Amino acid sequence: MTQDIVKELAANGTLRAAINMSNPLLVTGGRDSGDPIGVSPDMARAVAERLGVAIEYVKFPNPGAVADAIGDDAWDIGLIGAEPARAKTIAFSKAYTEIEATYLVPEGSSLTAIDQVDRPGIRIAVSDRSAYDLYLTRTLQHAELHRAKGLAGALELYTSGNFDALAGLRPALNEDILKLPGAKILDGYYATVQQAIGTKPENKAAIPFLEAFVKEARESGLVAELIKRHGVEGRLIVASGY
Repeated sequence: MTQDIVKELAANGTLRAAINMSNPLLVTGGRDSGDPIGVSPDMARAVAERLGVAIEYVKFPNPGAVADAIGDDAWDIGLIGAEPARAKTIAFSKAYTEIEATYLVPEGSSLTAIDQVDRPGIRIAVSDRSAYDLYLTRTLQHAELHRAKGLAGALELYTSGNFDALAGLRPALNEDILKLPGAKILDGYYATVQQAIGTKPENKAAIPFLEAFVKEARESGLVAELIKRHGVEGRLIVASGY
């Protein structure tokens, strides 16, 4: 640990950690104080403990809002999905967890495989500016994306219109399908959302520190322990490779 790292991440003695409150796998509850509970908040707290500073949680309604605030000096580290569009303004560590993203399709759909979805006329409902929305925006060539705010908004959009698919994270879709008799979740995935720790690109000392911290957290079993502690085993997995 060097003073340069602490100066970059917690100049006033407090690490401000931006938390995406819209992901129920990473934020599973809240304390009476208002602080969030979950894998991401605990990862942020572990970073603060390593630095020897206090933690302050800066809560955002969605990951897009976290990314937007990078230029406002609103946070020191941000725990959201690492995605190329966000990496233009945020320096990310490797992932500490990953989540499969796939499609839910309605009863009787002719779509039976992920590679059939990107066709002219296919209408997909998606949560606006989620990591998988950014991925699909970048990669889809024919299908149409229709966006709504948050997971609940995407589900409401899907059920209220003539849509061919609902894009989402597999664990969330597993819950959505309970409300949609006859619907089916397609096998496989079109992407894995890589949950990582980001900071300002100018934090030259902090970037390798966060990279080493995440690597250690994965290899030591800390990430697996947090997944178990917060009851998201089988839905959230430790990221593979490094």
